[in-house]
Amino acid sequence: MRRLPSWWLVPSIALSAACGKPADKAAEPPAETVPAAEAGAPAGGPKAIVTVIYNTPKDTAKFEKYYREVHLPLVSANQAEIGFVKADLTRFDANLDGTPPTLYRQAELYFNSMDDLKKGTATPGFKKVADDLGNFADGGLTGMIAVETNEPVAVGSDAPMALVTVIYQQPKDPAAFEKYYTDTHLPLVTANQAEIGFVKADLTRFDSNLDGTPPAFYRQAELYFNSVADLKKGVATPGFKKVADDLANFADGGLVGMTAVETK
Repeated sequence: MRRLPSWWLVPSIALSAACGKPADKAAEPPAETVPAAEAGAPAGGPKAIVTVIYNTPKDTAKFEKYYREVHLPLVSANQAEIGFVKADLTRFDANLDGTPPTLYRQAELYFNSMDDLKKGTATPGFKKVADDLGNFADGGLTGMIAVETNEPVAVGSDAPMALVTVIYQQPKDPAAFEKYYTDTHLPLVTANQAEIGFVKADLTRFDSNLDGTPPAFYRQAELYFNSVADLKKGVATPGFKKVADDLANFADGGLVGMTAVETK
């Protein structure tokens, strides 16, 4: 797994300001098929993740200045106490149809286990980070706990990557969603990976909001590309269209599909 330098660490929260109506908690899914890029990944238990999704702030320049100069250093200063082992932050560029992105930013803090996450979110350091959010996240945000449902492999580079991010709303029948997702959709993604050109896939399932209520969203899938140019080429392929067209066959709760870039 890729480890980020200390100045690339991202924030977490102790509050949940959901973007939509909270959904009922999903049933435990069956084991998943993983896209080909993940085959042969090292064994290990699933990572637990604190995921923060920011809505668009009132003043993006002001948000970015505070985020870089104050909030991220605060997270860095408290990392050892909180105990997360990896952090990813991304900024959404656009929806997949080219319209302005529905959401603004995402930050993910990775812990080695759910026990470590629970311990970390109960620390004074985590509370300091959470209390700082009101100073800049004036557009609102959603904070959730997630678990990895595949084992991503390292891609051998710390360079910022481009992503296709799909965030699923709660489906009408989680069991039916999971069966189709595992048996049909993920194998379809695997079959078209070479044509699409992504080099890593992260699949997560949201477990709850950070306040313990049902999660605002259901699942997330992130496809990583080595560059924005590779992403643009990939999403224009017939293989990507096959994958996109299949979403209507199981994602009956709705979804948000966006492009994003990893940011420092």
